[in-house]
Amino acid sequence: MPLNVIEIQPTRAQRRAFAAWAVAQVPKIRTIGPNLFAVPAGLFADAPEGILIGALVDGHRYVSPDEDAAREQRRLPACGLCYEENGEEVHPHPDCTAGGTELVGVATPDGFLEAVPGEPLPEVPAEAYGPDSTPLPAPSEDSDPSDSPTEVPEGVFPCDGCDREFTSERGRDTHRRQKHAEA
Repeated sequence: MPLNVIEIQPTRAQRRAFAAWAVAQVPKIRTIGPNLFAVPAGLFADAPEGILIGALVDGHRYVSPDEDAAREQRRLPACGLCYEENGEEVHPHPDCTAGGTELVGVATPDGFLEAVPGEPLPEVPAEAYGPDSTPLPAPSEDSDPSDSPTEVPEGVFPCDGCDREFTSERGRDTHRRQKHAEA
């Protein structure tokens, strides 16, 4: 049967105050780590707010209602969802028009162009390429990609009797003697 406990890691400044509150409870609240307390869910609501501010509660920073109300007052007028914290603007949503980095070509209708099977792919806009990019030569009508001879990369030694590739001539020759002795 799982225990209904909330893991609380108080801030360094509030650790002693939290420990004093924890041992005053009946039964005493247990520690489950050097700085981590297991508080029964029923007692969590009775904990003084001063010892919870800034603490990690089940891995998330505890935000007091007073702190949340102060954050509401710091809202920036641009979109209504952004706010200022520690002198910097915070934009918590991706479609904010105020400040931040604009992502071009990411999750836009242009990025979801549909390709039709058998047809050439749609053209990519020129601004999608970097300033130092060079276009590939257009494929000619009479060339078939399956007709082009495949070049063997340097350091690869293919077997003539099968489709295996080796990293050394010695390995290929040993394979050929053992597996293709009849040839």
